[in-house]
Amino acid sequence: MYFSIFAKFIFACVLTVVTVLALLPVEMLTSPVFDWWDKAQHALAFVVLSLLGFAAFPERVRRVALGMVLYGVAIELAQLALGWRLGEWQDVMADSAGILAAWSARSLWLKWRVAT
Repeated sequence: MYFSIFAKFIFACVLTVVTVLALLPVEMLTSPVFDWWDKAQHALAFVVLSLLGFAAFPERVRRVALGMVLYGVAIELAQLALGWRLGEWQDVMADSAGILAAWSARSLWLKWRVAT
């Protein structure tokens, strides 16, 4: 029970931090049209968020995964609306890759746990 409460608290904290960081105004940097490091950061953030969400809500992993995709889309739409950030569909794809990686890691961990 305490792990579930703790996991939900950590998930909410990290989700809040990622949201704030994603929406903070940053000075526009001249960068290439497609920056691999930016996409890797998106994927890594969504791996962490998804794994935390899966731990916080183990009985609802499909809903967590869907919610993470919708969250990624919402962040990009919010960035477009704010004007000082750029919302990109490539970022949503990187977010989705992170969610898929987390889903795969969770599946492998569950298979390993059952096998041992």
